[in-house]
Amino acid sequence: MAPKTVRVLVVDDSPLVRDIIVRGLSAYPEIEVVGLAGDPYEARDKIVQLNPDVVTLDVQMPRMDGVEFLRKLMPQYPVPVVMVSSFTQDGGRITLEALEAGAVDFVAKPSSGGPSGLSGMISDLAEKIMAASTVNVSHLKKTRQQGASQSDPAAQPVKGGPSDVLIAIGASTGGTEAVREALARIPQGAPGVVVVQHMPPVFTKTFADRLDGLCALSVREASDGDVVNDGEALIAPGDMHLRIVKAQGVFKVSLDKGEKVKGHRPSVDVMMSSVAQAAGRRAVGVVLTGMGSDGANGLKDMRQAGARTLAQDEETSVVFGMPREAFGNGGAERLVPLGNVGATVMRLVSEIGR
Repeated sequence: MAPKTVRVLVVDDSPLVRDIIVRGLSAYPEIEVVGLAGDPYEARDKIVQLNPDVVTLDVQMPRMDGVEFLRKLMPQYPVPVVMVSSFTQDGGRITLEALEAGAVDFVAKPSSGGPSGLSGMISDLAEKIMAASTVNVSHLKKTRQQGASQSDPAAQPVKGGPSDVLIAIGASTGGTEAVREALARIPQGAPGVVVVQHMPPVFTKTFADRLDGLCALSVREASDGDVVNDGEALIAPGDMHLRIVKAQGVFKVSLDKGEKVKGHRPSVDVMMSSVAQAAGRRAVGVVLTGMGSDGANGLKDMRQAGARTLAQDEETSVVFGMPREAFGNGGAERLVPLGNVGATVMRLVSEIGR
């Protein structure tokens, strides 16, 4: 039996962008563009009429932006949505709001209009469309409505001294919300956290700034040479590998532009393998929702070095690819529902001893 074709509705106010996306996606036989819309009102009618499997949605449009459209659309017509975002700080902010409103993933429009940039965007978009087509959006919406028993972000974060235990978290598709929920359940004074979330530059700083306002931990984008301190979470910058090294008895961040690993920079594998070397048994590793297998080998390295490890379970994952691989290869000791990740991490930290 031939694989099912994914039917896509393309929504963008620019006829040129719509044409570029349609022509680009035509190279993928497993994807069929079944309709086009120039604004959210037209998109709403086309969704009802065509019942697409996936919608690509421009973030910034006239009459109603993509975020407002999602907030109105999802309760009535839940459908997997991949946002197409401008590569700017404001584009990053709106994209994160869109992910909170129910979008599955996003791609960034290239900063230059050259063929290589467009080709990369289309390839990324096609991959994310295929992943989005497997997502149960109503299930995702139900998971989000359960909410997190968050730490109190109103309290001023207290950054302690250098950490002697590390928490390493990796995520991809669906990870912006999963990382938020996991970090929101980690209290002030917890060991330092390092996070790799697959995102391009600009978006990671916006992501870190947003988390900083929602979590009891102090959250910021990592810089080369940073010391990892208690009560602090450091987010790997887009397009930079983050490694942990131990120098003068403290854990420090080392950033580099080495080769991509499994197509990613930053790579969860790179970060977690470095934590295995630097921290050994004095670490906890977590692989959250995401497509592919990045993180599976790194988490296994951590476990073999004596660290405690876990991965998000299938029921609460947007895409179960990365957690499945991490559990299947023996990297993760167990699978844990997203709502329990923070508490489980803190229990494992207490068992390590500080």
